Amino acid sequence: MPVRLATLLALLFGAMLLPAPVQAGQPARHVSTRTWTDAQGGVWTETTTIETGANPGADRLVGAAAETAERGIARFGPFVVIDAHHAALVDATDSSSPARFVAMLRAFPAIRVLEMVDCPGTYDDTANLQLGRLIRAHAIATDVPPGGSVRSGAVELFLAGATRHAAPDADFGVHAWEDDAGRGPANFRADAPVNRAYLDYYHAMGMAPAAAAAFYALTNSVPNAQVRWLHPADIARFVPLDQGIMR
Repeated sequence: MPVRLATLLALLFGAMLLPAPVQAGQPARHVSTRTWTDAQGGVWTETTTIETGANPGADRLVGAAAETAERGIARFGPFVVIDAHHAALVDATDSSSPARFVAMLRAFPAIRVLEMVDCPGTYDDTANLQLGRLIRAHAIATDVPPGGSVRSGAVELFLAGATRHAAPDADFGVHAWEDDAGRGPANFRADAPVNRAYLDYYHAMGMAPAAAAAFYALTNSVPNAQVRWLHPADIARFVPLDQGIMR
């Protein structure tokens, strides 16, 4: 199973709520960057991170310039607790994120909404899909507020919401995964376990089989080194979106 994360980081970052601790035993990472200008005139830096160590692999993550909400009462890895009923995802997920999510809900069991402010993706797709199933199992709603951005592996987490809400100006960035050997979805049979994992996940998140296949094909139509930007109306073709305001 590939871990995916092509890392696109903007030239300027919003301040993080709290510094994330370095996890003991994490693999070493080799980083290279390139810069380009998109069709809207935005300047981007792509940072490609290759992990080495016990679990080497290619990472997939898309980052963008966005202010991180400097509000909250506690932090659990990429999750910030805003109040008793709301948390926010403000960073990339990794192999520890499912356990951190469970710990957050243990400490704040009344959380019902996960706000997705500036969500770049994941360092570990297997763990990311596990996290999505936890979000669904705990009936957590997902909400992309005005100006919010959800990219790459974080899109799977948005889909996990028991209900899903996205502001009209929210954006979603998708692209194909790529493993540590440079292989992508097309290098495997359509029914290979590595591809079935995503189709099964989308089906578990409420997509009909045909919609799951169409959404997976849409994400895979874009090479890992590029990004296709979607709007809420595009996502609504595959899963229902709640038009109300999240509380």
